[in-house]
Amino acid sequence: MCCAGILQQSIHSFGIQYHTVRFEHICRVFYSFGMGTGMKPSAIVLVAASLILLLVLVIRAGHPSPVEYPPSSLAPEDNIDESVARVNEWLRNEWAQEAIAPAAPADDLTVLRRMSLALHGTVPSLEEVLAFQSDSAEDRIARWAQKMMRDKRFADYFSVRLSRVLTGVEQGQFILFRRDMLQTWLARQLEADRPWDETARDLIAAEGLWTSNGASNYITAGFIDGEGIDANKLAGRTFRAFMGQRIDCAQCHDFEAMDLHQESWQQSQFRGLAAYFGQARVTPAGVLDLQKEKGEAVEFIVTEPGAEEGFVVNPQVPFQPDWVTQKGSRRAQLASWVTHSENRRFERAIANRIWGLMYGRAWFDPVDDLPAPSDEEDLLDVLGQEFREHDCSLQFLIRLIVESDAFRMQSRVPGVDVATYDHMSEHWAVFPLVRLRPEQMIGSMLQAGNTRTIDQNSNLFARIGRVTNESDFLREYGDATDDELLQQSGTIPQALLRMNGQFTRDFTRTEMLVAAGQIMSFSGEDRKVVQNCFLACLTRMPDAEEEAFFVNALSAVDQTDQKTAPRKKMRERRSRAEIVRDLFWDLFNSEGFSWNH
Repeated sequence: MCCAGILQQSIHSFGIQYHTVRFEHICRVFYSFGMGTGMKPSAIVLVAASLILLLVLVIRAGHPSPVEYPPSSLAPEDNIDESVARVNEWLRNEWAQEAIAPAAPADDLTVLRRMSLALHGTVPSLEEVLAFQSDSAEDRIARWAQKMMRDKRFADYFSVRLSRVLTGVEQGQFILFRRDMLQTWLARQLEADRPWDETARDLIAAEGLWTSNGASNYITAGFIDGEGIDANKLAGRTFRAFMGQRIDCAQCHDFEAMDLHQESWQQSQFRGLAAYFGQARVTPAGVLDLQKEKGEAVEFIVTEPGAEEGFVVNPQVPFQPDWVTQKGSRRAQLASWVTHSENRRFERAIANRIWGLMYGRAWFDPVDDLPAPSDEEDLLDVLGQEFREHDCSLQFLIRLIVESDAFRMQSRVPGVDVATYDHMSEHWAVFPLVRLRPEQMIGSMLQAGNTRTIDQNSNLFARIGRVTNESDFLREYGDATDDELLQQSGTIPQALLRMNGQFTRDFTRTEMLVAAGQIMSFSGEDRKVVQNCFLACLTRMPDAEEEAFFVNALSAVDQTDQKTAPRKKMRERRSRAEIVRDLFWDLFNSEGFSWNH
């Protein structure tokens, strides 16, 4: 087969039509040039193939492939209107009681950006935005939310967020703790939409090697060199992660509540919980529990400071001991109590946590210090009950939050004073303004720098580039603390990194392999160039003033006499590229890019 024929087949495999490139002509030019310079035919073919492959990548990058659309309508079993109505009724009653008029609804592109940041950790790609705009159905938000959660990016990103909830940000023991394996395991549970109560039980009672059973890393995260499994650490973390309450202070002394939102805890209660982890050991065979029937020591010994001898503490839960199933290991028994169907703390904790991950701010803050459930039903009870009734599905809970009135409101309320705005914000009558997390910032820069969606179907170079760039950026920009939802102000080094860092320089180039160059070359008229830049970076159209400013700047270049000297024409082309590059730089460094509104 001739060189042109081979290249044609390669091009078609990338989804590019034959008429876009004149292969025979290109091959003849390469062949004539090569023979004239004394190159061997095989070398000519290799050079031609390499250069045309580069051309293919450029053309393919500039012409995004069609995005897979969500189903045209929701299946009957996916309809959650009744559950959404219950949430909205509670919210509206709250606003009426507080005499609050909620903010106006946000436009759908704004909601799409919120969903993408929360579920994928990035702004949506330009190809996704254009596909969303072409979907005019009234229920497109619900369908696209479902589509996003069926995308592997959701499981990959949410598994990272949940792993921080479960094990914090500590590195753990070098050999025994594998965060990547825990995240991979969590991603599989999320992809399958496995019930959260089952996932929790598997984590608390995990056994086996941390390299083959990712859930075991929840236990090995509590390993301390020279001491083994830290039962106290696991007890405190389990209560925070799955019950949404801090009891760590009770490890050292009885804790008296400081206000009405807190509970008092006794040291004996904490020790009783820690005793459930007292049998856990790390062995060459993995995590396992000591067994009484094998004659192994099973007592949990506590030694007071300064004492020569310790005393045995038996496993004991602080309330509702009848919820404990007397089967399996002690950790399995504790897991049955934590996830019991009547345990409101469990469902309230995950409802508050997911609300926080979707909004950037928990319904009740701090997210891991909830008050005890009361007789008076609040929104967390409503969310938790619906969550239980729908098989403890995290995807259902996310959809319930996304389709509620609160998630679809604007962040700005013109004409109100600060006190009124704060009152509205306190009662969730306006969408909270939250700074993007570090990984959301770099993820959004990487995605905005590409017109195509960066996902598991991206080419190898794009995926490798994302991993390496994200790692480098987080090292310079700074990562979040153990408290994921803690709002921190931006720093001067972070601002300088966005303005002058290598990442910004790379993503604002007007070459054909990055979004700025592709948009400039393939958008057509100047108005479309400006609009596509805004859509790629901010997921919104420019307002009239913004559009007029940049269109006028581009038009001034377009109207320049093209019958000038070649050198002047080169300057004009660079000037047009500089305008687009500056536009991308402005958008990357705008407030709208680094915040969730």
